[in-house]
Amino acid sequence: MLKINDLKITLTEDKKEIVHGVNLTINPGEVHLLNGNNGSGKSTLVNALMGNPMFEITSGSVELLDEEIPPFILEKIDEEAVQGNKIVLSEIDPNERSLLGLFLANQYPVEIPGVNLMNYLRLIYNSRRPKEVQASVFKFKKLVEEKAKVINYPKHLLTRNLNEGFSGGEKKKTEILQMLVLEPKYIMLDEIDSGLDRNSVKEVFSGLAEFKKALPKTSLIIITHYDRVQEYIKPDFIHEMKDGNLVV
Repeated sequence: MLKINDLKITLTEDKKEIVHGVNLTINPGEVHLLNGNNGSGKSTLVNALMGNPMFEITSGSVELLDEEIPPFILEKIDEEAVQGNKIVLSEIDPNERSLLGLFLANQYPVEIPGVNLMNYLRLIYNSRRPKEVQASVFKFKKLVEEKAKVINYPKHLLTRNLNEGFSGGEKKKTEILQMLVLEPKYIMLDEIDSGLDRNSVKEVFSGLAEFKKALPKTSLIIITHYDRVQEYIKPDFIHEMKDGNLVV
């Protein structure tokens, strides 16, 4: 369970408060749609949940409750954040949150020159597995190519550097490819459909629906202006953010 308690979030640079005390509980397997006008705080919320340093949690907490975390993963987590059956995510770094199963598909993915996409994916994939079952180069290449087919991901991009020279749509598909490879528990999609053409939107949401069907305990927070998203994924809850508050 992911539990957000009275969360207040400011911009780190100028200390302007954007989110004014959000409470939200996300149980395993739930799908939450997060609506609201631009500037209402939706992207701020999910970026703060992931630990983006541009945003600062000034009060409240984000907790992971009653999760079965493998011992080799717990060894990589700040022990002060582990408190019985809960882990206080707001006290640990983004990479630790990722290891615990949080994933954010960014609205504006960045280019990382010099970092090969396939090597990057294999590194983060293996970091989530014990050494004895980590994937070899050959085995992982086969795995990624199978995942790429789900969203019709251009195969030639797999040999390129991460997002370097990619179009906006290719960057968004790369975010979804990472999700398919990592199989996280709590997925946040920040307008993943923006910048995609009609066919790509269909491929991404169809792939997401297949992913959810295969892993029903995965939870989703979806920020989107795509009206037809519910044709692919049925939400359990639809929320509205307004002026930094969750009003529904």
